[in-house]
Amino acid sequence: MVSTGAILVALWFVGDAQSTGLVPRTLGQWTMGSVVGFLLRLIFWEFLLVGVPTVLAAVAAWQWWKKLPGEEMSEFRFFDRRSRATRRGGSISLLVLVAFSIKVFTDGKWNVAFASWTFDYLVYSLLSALIWVLVIIGVPAILAIIWWVNREVKRSPSGRLGL
Repeated sequence: MVSTGAILVALWFVGDAQSTGLVPRTLGQWTMGSVVGFLLRLIFWEFLLVGVPTVLAAVAAWQWWKKLPGEEMSEFRFFDRRSRATRRGGSISLLVLVAFSIKVFTDGKWNVAFASWTFDYLVYSLLSALIWVLVIIGVPAILAIIWWVNREVKRSPSGRLGL
């Protein structure tokens, strides 16, 4: 029910954004500024029209749940156990999007229509954003691995890693 509401709010907002002139009608005239503005407003309306009622319903359900007797609580099972692999997120793609947005802004193409961008600029900007994210995440990860291996070597009595 929540996902249906979210889809309906998104469809309403897309139609309203085009009719009010919040965003250009043709995709070639969109800019990074119009994309970011559109997404921020969409997130606001999704939160207001879907998120707040969902939180209120969850609080009401929690209050109901706390009042149930213990034997009735054990009859309900709401969540299945999942492995950790199914809970992993896509935070790298969000970081690449943020880095790409920063690159477009620093290049001075924030309010330039996408239709005027070359394909080479798009590809090289995405690749440079990906490389920056990998460097920012990779260097601390490598330092942490080196520190951990060094600590384990010092801990072992033979001075070797027991792998």
